[in-house]
Amino acid sequence: MSTEMWTSFGSLLASLMFILAMINQHFSGNLLGYFLQRLIHKFLSYLNPYIEITFHEYSRDSFDRSSAYVSIERYLAVKSSATATRLKANSVRDSERLVLSMDDYEEIVDEYQGIKVWWTSGMTADKGRSISFYPRENEKRHFVLSFRKKHREVIVESYLKHVMDEGKAIAVRNRTRKLFTNNKEEGYAGSVWTHVAFVHPATFETLALEPGLKEEIVNDLLTFSQAKDFYGNVGRAWKRGYLLHGPPGTGKSTMVAAMANLLEYDVYDLELTSVENNTELRKLLINTTGKSIIVIEDIDCSLDLTGQRNEEKKEAESSNARDRFKKAEGKDKKTSKVTLSGLLNFIDGLWSACGSERIFVFTTNYIEKLDPALIRTGRMDKHILMSYCSFEVFKVLANKYLNIRFHELFVRIQELLGEVAVTPAQVVEYLIPKSPEDDGERCLYGLVCALENAKVALREHLAAQEAPQEHGGGLNFCLGPV
Repeated sequence: MSTEMWTSFGSLLASLMFILAMINQHFSGNLLGYFLQRLIHKFLSYLNPYIEITFHEYSRDSFDRSSAYVSIERYLAVKSSATATRLKANSVRDSERLVLSMDDYEEIVDEYQGIKVWWTSGMTADKGRSISFYPRENEKRHFVLSFRKKHREVIVESYLKHVMDEGKAIAVRNRTRKLFTNNKEEGYAGSVWTHVAFVHPATFETLALEPGLKEEIVNDLLTFSQAKDFYGNVGRAWKRGYLLHGPPGTGKSTMVAAMANLLEYDVYDLELTSVENNTELRKLLINTTGKSIIVIEDIDCSLDLTGQRNEEKKEAESSNARDRFKKAEGKDKKTSKVTLSGLLNFIDGLWSACGSERIFVFTTNYIEKLDPALIRTGRMDKHILMSYCSFEVFKVLANKYLNIRFHELFVRIQELLGEVAVTPAQVVEYLIPKSPEDDGERCLYGLVCALENAKVALREHLAAQEAPQEHGGGLNFCLGPV
């Protein structure tokens, strides 16, 4: 378009705006003026090659901020912090950092699939309120998105969804992650969970695991966290179950913390013995959020759920006698009535699909005590054995605690670990310096001596048996005081 044409076009727009102003002044409230205004607005809209969409901070009858506005604000915060010249900083609840956003009347340019769009922040005063208890209560903020008409379908169908999803993802990344535990009685505002900030240093980089097993678990967790579409396509609830089993001191609880830190999930530590019945258990499940790990530690000790089903009838008969005895003694106390069926429905029934992106983790020292129905695939999808300390795990620990990758004592330690069953927690106690004089070599020598003593104790134990059997990892001899 030539300069003369642009000049003419500008003059036409100026004339139309002047006419519109005159109509507003002289024909306000007149039917003719109303139709003239509509005609001119329609003509101006036809000439305007852009579309504008306004997102208000508050809807007309709501005191809560619009979720769309909040998501846009978070999305634009990343863009505006790099390009905008005027910013404002706000502290947000449950966020670890300040949120920077565009100040009023700022504009930034965004690009999506090669399409340029313009975001403008605005503010209007609410003249309907004459009295305000807060200085800025009458200010109504909004964002305006501008784009060319020819890109309407892409922007409305795809770009806005992208902005909403990114805004929610940013909120999750910036939030203060929490460790929840269930209340015996409902707390503030009827909450069934209480929480503290979740701060735990464990990561898969610091976790003492066989390298192959560690890589397998990390890949499994990351694949799950990115599989929303897959679970939807196959018609399954977006959840996964992990059973961590093995001797005490092998790092099961630390594994849970590392999983949460890897995925940036909240953790719900469910104390099953304090849950009164199946109904309360479902209520707890409903009040969990997505991107979370629901943990039941020592599931074999939590409730009487480990017996076989053919023993239930015998248990029911004996329970009647116990109830009569308790009532006679005046000691009838309220106990948990959560059943195996209720727990199965909790992790794999209809109610388990009321949320998404959740991981269920059970830990146990005695997997053989658990009912097979509780740990089958579909409920506990992945079984992870947290075993005794192997030489590969020891090398990880020695590097982490002593910064030693190789030492001549490693050969003897490898031999001893093949003969004596000790947990990583026991080994770690000998790798932690106890005085300024304790260097790496002294710590390793102390570990060798302890393993030698454990080997002698094992030999004496086997010799004392009438029918001695070769050690198969089931015996765990304490290394003794450090």
